[in-house]
Order: sequence, then C-alpha cells, then structure tokens
Amino acid sequence: MRPKKVAFLTAGGLAPCLSSALAGLIQRYTEIDPSIELLAYRNGYQGVLRGDRIPIDDTLRAEAARLHAFGGSPIGNSRVKLTNREDCEKRGLVAPGEDPQEKAERQLIADGVDVLHTIGGDDTNTAAAELAAHLAESGRDLTVIGLPKTIDNDVFPIRQSLGAATAAEQGALFFRNVVAETGANPRMLILHEVMGRNCGWLTAATAREYRRLLDRESWSPGIGLSRERREVHGVYLPEREIDLAAEADRLRGLLDRLDGVNLFLSEGAGVSSIVAEMEKRGEEVPRDAFGHVRLDKVNPGQYFGRQFAEAIGAEKVLVQKSGYFCRSAPANGEDLRLIQACVDLAVECALRREPGVIGHDEDRGNVLRAIEFDRIAGGKPFDPEVDWFRAMREAIGQP
Repeated sequence: MRPKKVAFLTAGGLAPCLSSALAGLIQRYTEIDPSIELLAYRNGYQGVLRGDRIPIDDTLRAEAARLHAFGGSPIGNSRVKLTNREDCEKRGLVAPGEDPQEKAERQLIADGVDVLHTIGGDDTNTAAAELAAHLAESGRDLTVIGLPKTIDNDVFPIRQSLGAATAAEQGALFFRNVVAETGANPRMLILHEVMGRNCGWLTAATAREYRRLLDRESWSPGIGLSRERREVHGVYLPEREIDLAAEADRLRGLLDRLDGVNLFLSEGAGVSSIVAEMEKRGEEVPRDAFGHVRLDKVNPGQYFGRQFAEAIGAEKVLVQKSGYFCRSAPANGEDLRLIQACVDLAVECALRREPGVIGHDEDRGNVLRAIEFDRIAGGKPFDPEVDWFRAMREAIGQP
C-alpha cells in the first residue's frame, strides 16, 4: 500500500551527503506523488523521542534544491541510541524506567508515519531496523529505508557509502594548504590525522587524491619548491601494524635530506596500543553512547606525532586534523550522482513498502538494491593490498 506520510531523519556524525540526500528525497517524492505528506525529525532519534518535527510544506518542497549547495544537515543530527536506555534517561529524553523504543513507537504512531527514511551509518540504520522490528511486534506496519552515510566507507556489504568520495577530495584540498608549513621550520614533521576508526579507506583515498593534486602542479626545485618535499612520505592505517623502529630509520633519512616529512595517519591506527597504555596506567578510557572509544579524547595524532618526532629527530611537529573540514562539505559531483541513484531507488522501495539500506551490494554483484538490515554492519576493513594502494606505497617508498 502506497504510504500516506513519510518521515526523514539524519543521525550520527556529519558527512558530505546529508543535505543533498534530504533534498533529493523531498524532490523525488514531490515529483512522484505530491499528495504524500512529508516531515523531518530534528536531531535524529532525539527528535523522534521529543516529537520535534518539521512539516515539509509546499514552500519547503519548492526550496529543496537549495540544500544541495550546503554541507551538514539542516535538520540536525544526534548520537542518540534507542536501545541505550541509560543514556536516553541521562539526556532527559525518557522518564526513569521508560523504554525509549516504546516512546519512539508511540510518537511515530501519533504522527501517522508509514515510512521512515534514516540517513546515517550502520548504528543509525541498525537502530532503525530494531525500531521497525519492535513496531512489527506491536502490529504496527512501519517501513524503514536507510541511506548509508559515513565518510569512513566501512559498511558491510556496501561498496561505497554516501559522502566518502567528497571527504577524500576535501581532505586533500585541506592538506594542500597545510603542507606549505613544511617551510615554516627546519626539520619539520607534519602529521595529517584523517578520520577512520576501524577502516583506513578514507586515509588512503585522501592521500591518493592529494597526490593527484601534486600531479597537476608545476615545480621549481632550484628555489626549494619541489614535489618531493611536499610529497606524502608515509600512510598509516588501522589494517597495518606500525613498525615504528623500521619507519623511523626510513623517515630519518628523508628528514635529513628534505628537511621535512609529511605523514598521513588514520585516527584509528594504533588505538589499541594507546588504550592498553591508558588502562595499564589505571586511566578510564572515554567512550560514547555506542561504546566506541572517544578518539578526540585519546588523540592518536598527538601520540604518534610525539613518537615519530622523537624517533626521527624532528625539531618541530605539526598535527593537523581534516575531519571536521572534510565531513562538513557539500557533496561533490561523484557523490551527487551516487546520492541521486540511491534516493531514486529509496523512493521506489518506499512506494512498494520494501525495507532495507540502499547501496551497491558487494555480495550480490554490486547491484544497487535495498539490502536486508540483518546484513548491515560497520567496521568493514580497507584492503591495503588493493592495486592502487600498493602502487602508491611503492611510489613513495613505503614498504
């Protein structure tokens, strides 16, 4: 049965797709059937629990295309998890002892929602699946259709998540300016910390995009403007152990010759070692509502910056994080094409009430389809032996 009312929410961290995905959904529903009512919940699942919603009226439908020019999420995000009752109570979203899923169920029923589009990562979409299952047990027919948002590109079994390509491109642009600091001090170590908790794809892809920018530059080595000095000299990922001693030997030679070294580090690389040290010292490891280590508190970039600086004899260390810069950008052309394809299918699935997460299914020949929720999981690792990454390591002289 065709839905009468459709709701949208965005959740988790930002990615360069949220605004465009929301715009695309509004535009597509308006094209297909403008009689279908649309609403958006503010700040993800927090908005559902609070009944905080925005009716998408004719004016907002007509203005939807404007959202494509902006990053972020105009309707707001949060990291509220409906199955974490303690955290929801702490935030004041439910009363003591109240079940967040049951409260969300009551709100969705009160709002008359037939289809819920969730734009988020694996946590967002699996939480939506749990909510749909909870509603089904109560005899309520709610179709949940997810769109996969994460700059980490680490969702099983989805080939490419929305926003990841833009994030890599923006991270490269960020470092193109930062790398000029190599001339700000003798024996300079610049460490570019890139987002990626368990997956190194974004770090590797950002390094690749940055080297493509270098390919387009014109150089003047005689005055010190050389590609070699602005090159990527090392890329470190969660999927590969960091041999600090061996890398120190290699990088020390580069520093002696070039007077500067530039490293790309995934924020998740070596975190297990940092956590082990903290626990050994009896320190509490900060974690979020989903149980993830708070990487902003652990600060892997500063840790490895100190380790490498001491090992190679750097005089000055500059640690720069591109995460908030790149994840807040508007979607680029590559992502816009992917978003449009996913949005079109998401609306088709909504009209026939087919649930799932929209993406190219790596286990089904990379066909774009509504992937079953029970097959969605985060933490998909990057394969550091793919041809393009091996070729890049060889080009920069990193084993």
